[in-house]
Amino acid sequence: MPTGQSPQREVIVTEAVLPSDATQNLLSAVDSLGPLIEKHAADAEANRQLSSAVYDAMYHAGLFAMLAPKARGGIELHPVDCMRVWEAIARFDASAAWNLVMNQAIAAFAAWLPADGVAEMFRNGLPTVAGALNPPTAATRSDGGWRITGQVPFASGCHHADWLGVPAVEMERGQPKLDPGTGQPAVFGAFLPRSVATILDTWHTLGMRGTGSSDVAVKDLFVPDRLTARVGPLLHPAPGFEGPLFRMWPWTAILGEATVSVGVAATAVEAAVDLCRTKTPAYNATPLREQQLAQFQLGKARARVEASRDTLHRAAEFAFNDVERSNALLSPEAKIRLQLAVSFAAEACAEAVRWVNDVTGTSSIRLGNPYERHFRDAHTLLQHSSKSSPRYASAGRLMLGLENDWVWLSF
Repeated sequence: MPTGQSPQREVIVTEAVLPSDATQNLLSAVDSLGPLIEKHAADAEANRQLSSAVYDAMYHAGLFAMLAPKARGGIELHPVDCMRVWEAIARFDASAAWNLVMNQAIAAFAAWLPADGVAEMFRNGLPTVAGALNPPTAATRSDGGWRITGQVPFASGCHHADWLGVPAVEMERGQPKLDPGTGQPAVFGAFLPRSVATILDTWHTLGMRGTGSSDVAVKDLFVPDRLTARVGPLLHPAPGFEGPLFRMWPWTAILGEATVSVGVAATAVEAAVDLCRTKTPAYNATPLREQQLAQFQLGKARARVEASRDTLHRAAEFAFNDVERSNALLSPEAKIRLQLAVSFAAEACAEAVRWVNDVTGTSSIRLGNPYERHFRDAHTLLQHSSKSSPRYASAGRLMLGLENDWVWLSF
């Protein structure tokens, strides 16, 4: 979009997306898995990675099929329905939900691959993929592909995923080779089996510890051309990936990230309500349930959770209708709505958890109570680049018709 031109606001009438039969089945599966997820949540936190039992159970329950194409055995579920399922998992364990979101969303980048690359990745069923797209590894051209060397952080779920997705940029005389059209390095994504990379013990964090978002490293690894694709808008989708869900990428992933925040905050509010029904604070004769300040804080917290969920669902619905109607990429208005929704949700849910801590008092600081983990997880999620405070400005730039400054708003 040329500098100085504001995006035209196109009104797309939307209706609430009701849960499909497939979604109801997935939610029933989540209910069945809940006790297993809860049983392993503390171990995941301590071990800084999800347990194999939980990861495998989610896979066998079909939960990793939501963003996969029907042509390859997936469900290709509406993003609002995906968010319902992701939130349900997050209410049991935020780290499990995060792995579930990321390892199927990154797998959907297969839409950019040539057909033979897709066939290889889906040869043994629906693949799960861990990785990130920054910073890029160094790539040198080799016959039929590339040799890549480097280390990539934030590979959530890398201990369990079948594949890794890593970024790469071609090097020339020790420097990134620039694209003549843009004057910038031409970053591409490379898929590789998890077994050929080294997982480094780098994930030591305040919150979201169970996601196993460690660094992965490769050295002089050959990756064939069929398993690489340039990072950019989806212009020529692989066969089976033509649907609107894939033209929303990577926003399906980012919506999922924000939905984890909703699940964390919703669970925190519910736990606080239960506590307030029975707790009388020290040095106080009045039960919390009868204190106006506690009532006020719980109301404020719940309002933020429900507003977050609603704005995420509405933005996702708007975006899906946008690409389905146009049979093209996301419009500027859809991108603005998506970015504002995810940033607001991460921020508002972190604020809701702070209200919960104010209500619950010293109960919020004790290990063994759920509140301290909810607090750590919500505020760790708030720092993720795709939803952090600078992204409000990125959306504002598009609102003012200025040049885009954020990679995912270019898709």
